[in-house]
Amino acid sequence: MRVVFMGTPELAVSPLEHLMLNQYQVVAVYTQPDKPVGRGRSLAASPVKKATLAWKLPVVQPVSLKGAAVAEQLAGFHPDVIAVAAFGQILPQSILDIPSYGCINIHPSLLPRFRGASPVAAAILAGDEFTGVSVMSMDKGLDTGPVLSRAQIPISRQDTTGSLTRKLSLLGAQMLLDVLPRWSRGEITPQPQNEAEATYSATISKGEGEIDWQMSAVDIWRRVRAYYPWPGCFTRWRGKQLKIIEAEPLPRGKAREAGQVVGMEGTEVAFGIGAGDGILGVLKVQLEGKRAMPSAEFLRGQRQFIGSILPLT
Repeated sequence: MRVVFMGTPELAVSPLEHLMLNQYQVVAVYTQPDKPVGRGRSLAASPVKKATLAWKLPVVQPVSLKGAAVAEQLAGFHPDVIAVAAFGQILPQSILDIPSYGCINIHPSLLPRFRGASPVAAAILAGDEFTGVSVMSMDKGLDTGPVLSRAQIPISRQDTTGSLTRKLSLLGAQMLLDVLPRWSRGEITPQPQNEAEATYSATISKGEGEIDWQMSAVDIWRRVRAYYPWPGCFTRWRGKQLKIIEAEPLPRGKAREAGQVVGMEGTEVAFGIGAGDGILGVLKVQLEGKRAMPSAEFLRGQRQFIGSILPLT
């Protein structure tokens, strides 16, 4: 089976590697163009491109999949199937029509819940107990195609978007290997999605990481996990950004007001911050210009921190 693979972030690396290790003929890999990063704005390759170069596969980085030339180039690879995992562009009908077995997408949610750009973070933000992977046959809509296979896993209290993505990436890779041969043999009946149950997850912006201390401690805790590693949750202390890297809502205690820093003697965390409802216990922080450190270590260098009032947003 000749496969064209399309993907960009870490989520897509494991499915690509599983195809290669199981002797599928990956004839080309499509990924997003290199993007400028850091203060120097130097161009950086996507995780999928880096993995592809290690396998010495042809890499194609189209700005858009629209246009006759792009479709002609892809058709020249003569794919039997196109496997997609978080590529970052919607495939037009001209691309969907090329492979004989169509285009198959690995989506990290239990479709039709959380279609769209950030399903992993959305599941954590919603407080869902479970999430999973849906492998679907693609159509021209946004994650609207019929589902070929679905599997779920629990979301732990410690899961962040980073850790949960790694779990879902491996699960999706295993599911892809199960689906491809059965799909090609006609052994799978696609299951249409229930549009009445559809929900969407929007693209996350960097500014969404700023903490509103008027929210409940549980909601802030979910955001800390959902926005790690990017964009990260942060507040401000003496004109500098203070990232909250690890935290947990505390079952007892109450600050006098939202944003107030309180010492937490006798608990596993060094300090807490008042929220609209309860206290967020802080385990790990990173002050702008400094390394990440446990909250107790941070307090040793910032003795005036206890009792201060952080900005509400």
